[in-house]
Amino acid sequence: MLRRFGMVVVTGWAMVATSILALDALGVSGAGPQAAATTATQQQLAELIAQRDARAAEAASAQSRFTAALDQLSAMQTQLLTSEEKRRELESGIGAIQASLHDALARNADADRRLAAADTQAPGSDEDLSVALDILSGELETIAARSAEADQRATEAVRTAEALELERDEILRRNEEIFAQLEAAVEQSVKPLDDMIKKVGVDSDRLLATVRKGYGGTGGPLTPMGYSTRGNAAITENEARAQEVMVSLGKFDNYRIAVSKLPLAMPVKSAFRFSSHYGARWGRQHQGIDMAAPVGTPVFATGDGVVVFAGWQRGYGNLIKIKHELGTETRYAHLSKIRVKQGQRVSRNTLIGDIGNTGRSTGPHLHYEVRVDGKAVNPMSFIKAAQNVF
Repeated sequence: MLRRFGMVVVTGWAMVATSILALDALGVSGAGPQAAATTATQQQLAELIAQRDARAAEAASAQSRFTAALDQLSAMQTQLLTSEEKRRELESGIGAIQASLHDALARNADADRRLAAADTQAPGSDEDLSVALDILSGELETIAARSAEADQRATEAVRTAEALELERDEILRRNEEIFAQLEAAVEQSVKPLDDMIKKVGVDSDRLLATVRKGYGGTGGPLTPMGYSTRGNAAITENEARAQEVMVSLGKFDNYRIAVSKLPLAMPVKSAFRFSSHYGARWGRQHQGIDMAAPVGTPVFATGDGVVVFAGWQRGYGNLIKIKHELGTETRYAHLSKIRVKQGQRVSRNTLIGDIGNTGRSTGPHLHYEVRVDGKAVNPMSFIKAAQNVF
């Protein structure tokens, strides 16, 4: 009887040991690809942080160059208008001098005619003829002096006009350099934002239209713009280029406002590790990323928005949903504590909860999702895009 009991115990122990070994084998085989994916994600995050620091430095440098170039443009435009006004005054002066010279020449011709008439008149007293000749001689000397003075003034006016022309050309050349610097600075500022919007999958036209609708106020006194009445092609071209720069600056400002409304921040500021990536997992679609950290680790809102759900949901456990602008929504699951209420408006980096292990979870972590128009997208695209902005 004891022998049979011993056989039963040995057989049961063998079955249990075999089951344990099989489960361990299955766990190791399933963890291998997951560990590799987690390591790759961590390496990718380290590279993104390095890229963020480099691009932040480039953005600060571009902003500094842009501000300096804008100040130079304002000074050059003022100087150009002053030079053009001086040129018009000199042209008016030259016209007056030419009119004076014409009058002097007319008086000279009249004196010649009078002298010729005196020669043809009947001979009179020598004294009368001498007096007439003295008068005519004096008038001729006066006219000659005035003519020489007018010629000198005309010559000086032409030289001044030529000097102003050279100064104007120099101003236009410097103006061209400033416009080139402005255009380059604006392009460097707008292009990263264009690329960022494309990467996160948000319609840029819809984004800008939404911003213009909410931030379209204008006001203040209106100052008339200066226009050339002489049809100067160079000034007209500069005005057109300045308008293009202003349009690009407006687009840049709208993008900056829009970026502030998208969920681009990190939900976890403390140390964590990526324990699962977005995509296929265990034969199903994993619609977010997992950030493993101890229970109680703070969780923050990744963008401005309104809390549309804060409570328990099957699978997610304690869950927070935040609705942002432009059809975006973020979800924060498996929380140990919820610190906001439904209907509450939150800002980026607002503390909203703590990491936990609630719902369908194998350990303490944050399950983070981003949805655009109700469709789940890879949160890493928003995290990568943020490196170009913050």
